Amino acid sequence: MDVVLEAFDLLIGDRLYATALPASLTASPSFSTFIEETNNTLALFGDAQSYVYKPATSYVYIEPSKYAYLSAWPRDNVYRQVFGLVLYFVFSSLSYLVVFDKATFKHPKYLRNQVRMEIAQTMEAMPIMAILTTPFFFAEVRGYGKMYDTFAEEPFPYYSILQFPLFLIFTDFCIYWIHRGLHHPLIYKRLHKPHHKWIMPTPYASHAFHPVDGWAQSVPYHVFPFIFPLQKWAYVVLFVFINFWTIMIHDGEYVANSPVINGAACHTMHHLYFNYNYGQYTTLWDRMGGSYRKPNDELFRRETKMGKKEWEKQSKEMEDILQTVEGDDDRHYESNETVKKTS
Repeated sequence: MDVVLEAFDLLIGDRLYATALPASLTASPSFSTFIEETNNTLALFGDAQSYVYKPATSYVYIEPSKYAYLSAWPRDNVYRQVFGLVLYFVFSSLSYLVVFDKATFKHPKYLRNQVRMEIAQTMEAMPIMAILTTPFFFAEVRGYGKMYDTFAEEPFPYYSILQFPLFLIFTDFCIYWIHRGLHHPLIYKRLHKPHHKWIMPTPYASHAFHPVDGWAQSVPYHVFPFIFPLQKWAYVVLFVFINFWTIMIHDGEYVANSPVINGAACHTMHHLYFNYNYGQYTTLWDRMGGSYRKPNDELFRRETKMGKKEWEKQSKEMEDILQTVEGDDDRHYESNETVKKTS
């Protein structure tokens, strides 16, 4: 994530830190803002620390502006790197801006004001999840993982290609078992039930978890580069992919009708019927673990996807399972259509 931090610093961070935490200068007034340029580095006179720009990757070298050298906290300051966790919050918030099937609003299991509640739950959970993730993020940017930069540093030929399927297989396997574990009766009501409040989720539900639940399911992503080598830019690509995939499986657009891909339809089966389709990207581990449920064919036809008959079928089966899994249903359902009729 150091390449992401460098981009953030170049666009926003340098000026922000130079303004909020300016360097302290003890030289005479005539030299207080004097900057000497030497060997592609800038040294600030006075008692401020000198900072030498070291690019995060060999593939991009952009000499920072003067603001990178005018802060009491240079770019490699440990506290500044920890503060980079703000990126997680900003990126997650922006990721919610995705168009989903708005017919979901009319589903009888869609909660009144659900989008607002999903966002509120996310905003409450995200800062805590970020704090819990700090040790992994901190270790990554401080160089304790197995991150590498150039192709010449890859452990063996073609690893830079193989790392992508390896990452997906590893994280899919780990998340399957973590997710399935979260459905254990002793854990479910304490941690995972808040996410299952959203029977018919929207993209805003993609990060609407109990903070420990959300953190637990993100651990495999952060553990991977401490076990296996991972190229820095590949990590950025995978980080973006993970966030968009999480949104896509909650967006109600049932495109993937595949026995292999765990798309939005498969994940809808999980939200409706609880004990099926725990996987993240594929149905592989669900099939091996006996927890796979094929999505209803009706979900892939526009005329039946949001039809009353399908809704009634979903609701009846969900309520029967709910009695076994949770007991009484304490949710309050009211579709937008009902609200319009009563308002």
